[in-house]
Amino acid sequence: MAASADEDRKVRAPALEKGLDILELLAARGAPLTASQIAAELDRSVSELFRMMEALLHRGYLAPAASGEGYELTNKLFALGVAGAPAASFLEEALPEVRKLTNAIGQSCHLAVASQDQMVVVARIEAPGNQGFSVRVGYRRPLVESTSGLVLYAFQPENVRAEWREQLAPRVGQKAWKAFEEKAVSARAQKYVKADSDVTRHIVDLSAPIMNKEGVAAALTCPYIETPMAIPIKDTIAAIRRTAQDISRKLGA
Repeated sequence: MAASADEDRKVRAPALEKGLDILELLAARGAPLTASQIAAELDRSVSELFRMMEALLHRGYLAPAASGEGYELTNKLFALGVAGAPAASFLEEALPEVRKLTNAIGQSCHLAVASQDQMVVVARIEAPGNQGFSVRVGYRRPLVESTSGLVLYAFQPENVRAEWREQLAPRVGQKAWKAFEEKAVSARAQKYVKADSDVTRHIVDLSAPIMNKEGVAAALTCPYIETPMAIPIKDTIAAIRRTAQDISRKLGA
């Protein structure tokens, strides 16, 4: 069906499509790739992609990897998306409330939204004081492998979950999807998610949904860690839920 749709298109832009293929591949991999790896993944020659990669480097969409081998995405595309009117309006409403929350709980917090099959962090507020743990803006992980992703899925309307299920379930396998769905049912019953981080030891992820008129606008997530400024985890959960509800009301939920 996808191939047929491509054949039926009246207007094609081969150079633009090459550039988008490169950007989408690097976003999906979430790790640096060399020019030869990119060419192999896209079933093209290195020489065929050379000019496009040079253009993307020059315009700031790609950068040499920090490791010194290969290329990685910069945050330029992300910054363009966040600057758009809906995202900018959402952040204007949310960030003052999240800042008050971090001061109250002594922890950092971040906001994550869905981007295709991944969650991506669009904003963060650092913890007060000298200690804390935070996630960088632009960080992304598969929805089915993250606490924020679970919240973004679990609290969507049923028709939206059905669409996401059709797209996501075949990519992770039956057993993994069943476990994810069970976690989503539990999240809806509790109205929040509490889960040990599967990325960093001694971190407990706490997350609640921020709603708008259509469904879940974002996940408000706190990577909870014991520090001198931390309040009890039960009180932290209550504060996160209150803040998520306050922002949701501002968004017309």
